[in-house]
Amino acid sequence: MPTAENKASILVVDDELSMREFLDLMLTKAGYQVDCAESGREAVGKINEKVYDLVLTDIRLGDLNGLDVLRAAKKRHSDTVVILISAFATTETAVEAMNDGAYDYVPKPFDNNELKATIARALSLRTTEREKTEISQETKTHLHFGVLIGDSPAMRRIYTLIEQVARARTNVLITGESGTGKELIASSIHKLSDRKDKAFVTVNCGGIPENLMESELFGHKKGSFTGATHDKKGLFEEAHGGTIFLDEIGELSMPLQVKLLRAVQQRAFKPVGDTKDVDVDIRIICATNKKLEEEVMEGRFREDLFYRLNVIEIKVPSLRERKSDIRLLAQFFLDKYSRDMGKDIVKISSYAVELLNKYDFPGNVRELENLIERSVALSTTNIILPESLSLSSFKRRWIEGVPNRRFNLQDVEHGVQLDDILNSIEKAYIQKALEFSEGRKGKAAKLLDITFRSMRYRCEKLGID
Repeated sequence: MPTAENKASILVVDDELSMREFLDLMLTKAGYQVDCAESGREAVGKINEKVYDLVLTDIRLGDLNGLDVLRAAKKRHSDTVVILISAFATTETAVEAMNDGAYDYVPKPFDNNELKATIARALSLRTTEREKTEISQETKTHLHFGVLIGDSPAMRRIYTLIEQVARARTNVLITGESGTGKELIASSIHKLSDRKDKAFVTVNCGGIPENLMESELFGHKKGSFTGATHDKKGLFEEAHGGTIFLDEIGELSMPLQVKLLRAVQQRAFKPVGDTKDVDVDIRIICATNKKLEEEVMEGRFREDLFYRLNVIEIKVPSLRERKSDIRLLAQFFLDKYSRDMGKDIVKISSYAVELLNKYDFPGNVRELENLIERSVALSTTNIILPESLSLSSFKRRWIEGVPNRRFNLQDVEHGVQLDDILNSIEKAYIQKALEFSEGRKGKAAKLLDITFRSMRYRCEKLGID
C-alpha cells in the first residue's frame, strides 16, 4: 500500500455511477489518490492533463472504449499501468489489450481483495521485464531444496520436517495423494543428508510384476530360475551407502512384505537362489497414497512392517489444501515450458489464476503442471488467458453440476465442494428461468431479480447458451 507521502494516482473509468463511487471509496481507503471519469472521452482528457500511475477502466464505455483509453494512457506515458475490467471481455479483446500494453483484465463481478492485490502488484511492476524479474525472484525465494515450491503454512511445515529428519538414519514414510510430490520430498531428504554423494535408488512397487519384484529388490544368482543367465545385483545392493525410495509401498504382496521386513530390520537379505546374506548400509524412505492403517486393519499390510517403516511420517498436503501456492507453481511451470518450447509467454492473467484457484486438482501438482504445459503449447499470445487453459473440458469439471441434484447438509461432515454446489444451484435456477421466459435473457433476469448485464455474465461463466 502506498504511503501517505507517496500516494499512487489512479484514474477510474466507468460509465456506471455506482461502480465509480464504489471503486473511488475502496481505493481511497486503500491509500491511493483517485480521480474518476464517466466516459472514455473524459478519461482521455484527464490523461492528457495529468500522468497517472494506473488507469482502471471498463471496456464498454459508450463513446471511446477501454482500448482507446489504454492507447491514450500508453501514448501519454508508457509506464502508466492499465487494467481493464468488464463483464463482456472476449478473447480477441483481451489479446488486443495485452498486445497494446495492458497489465491485465479482470472480469466483473470481481473479488475486492483480489482486485486490490492485482493493483498493488501492477504498481510495483511497471514493465514486463521488471515483472518477469520479480516473479522469477519470488519463485527462487520459495524454491526450497531446489525442487519444492510453495510458501503456504503446510509446505513450510514440510520443509522444517525435511531438515529435521535429513541427517538421521531413521526410516521415513511419506503419505499423500498421487501427484503431490512425494518423490521430490524423498529426494530432498537424500540431498540434505550425509548420503547425498551416494546413490538415490527409486523403486515403483506398483510398476514391477510381482514375480519379478523379489529379484529386482534383492537380486539373484545365476541359474536360480529360468532366464537367470548371470548373477544380478538387486536395487537394495545398488543403494548401498545411499538411500532407497520405495514408492507405492502399499502395492507389495504379503509374501514380499515378509522378505522386506527382514531387510528393514536387519539391513540384510538373501538374493534369490543364494544362501548367504548380503549386508547393506541404506536409508529407507517409503511412500504411499493409501491409508496404510486401514490396510493393516483389513489384513492387506503387515502391522509389524508398517511400524518399522512409519518411524517418522511426513503427510504431504493436496494442492486444494494449499491453494495459495497455485500461482507460484503455475508461474514456475510457465517459465519452464516457455523456455523449453522457445516461447516468450510472460505471465498468467488474473482471470486464469482465478479459475485455477476454483478447481480442486484431483491430480494435484502433476495435473497443474500438465495443464500449464498444454496451455503453453497451445497459446498464441504472450499471456495465458482462460481460453489458453484448454478449459473446454477443464472448466466443465468444476462449473457443471447436476441441475436437479438433492443436497444433504450432513455431507459437510465428510467434506464438500462448496463452489461446485453453488455453481450447480445457480445454473439450475438460470436454466429454469430461461425455460419460463422461452430463452429471453431479459425476462429471465427479471424473474431472478438480477440485471440483464449480470444475467449475460452468469450465462457466459456457466456455459449456458
